[in-house]
Amino acid sequence: MRNAKQNSSPAVLVMDAEAIRRALRRIAHEIIERNPNLNRIVLVGIPSRGVEIARRIAVFIGEIANIGVETGVIDVAMHRDDVGTRPELPVVRASKLPVPLEDRAVIIVDDVLYTGRTVRAAMDAISSFGRPARIQLAVLVDRGHRELPVRPDYVGKNLPTATPERIQVRVQETDNEPDAVWLERE
Repeated sequence: MRNAKQNSSPAVLVMDAEAIRRALRRIAHEIIERNPNLNRIVLVGIPSRGVEIARRIAVFIGEIANIGVETGVIDVAMHRDDVGTRPELPVVRASKLPVPLEDRAVIIVDDVLYTGRTVRAAMDAISSFGRPARIQLAVLVDRGHRELPVRPDYVGKNLPTATPERIQVRVQETDNEPDAVWLERE
């Protein structure tokens, strides 16, 4: 397990595996309440942790509503507004969306919402696949500090942070570490 000794900065556990499970189950309930036609939604995860979080929310929706929900992957690497300013080119992954998107509610899923720039890039990437009926946003953690007018529809935990602080989300399937959300202070 991760602790301050393994990290150069002090880390505080904000959510453990059970808290993450409860938050994602609550998000699933909220999605069901706000989307009367569950056959027309698709949960689209932003790599890497957003993909697993989307899959888990889809499983919860399936358990609660007894319906299968499609999931997909949307890569934002080449749609980011900082591509030309980064010292290295981003790693590009394959996007996989069920098409057509018309008449569907696409729910973008990510682990942490910060400036809003990744979400904007995801919306740009989605538009290259079609025009969904609407786009919603689900995040495990909203840490504030928006630079763009982006607001999540579904939030697991609001966690106001200072700018130099970092949120680290770990999920077993992606990181080979126990599910946890850590706040790292400089």
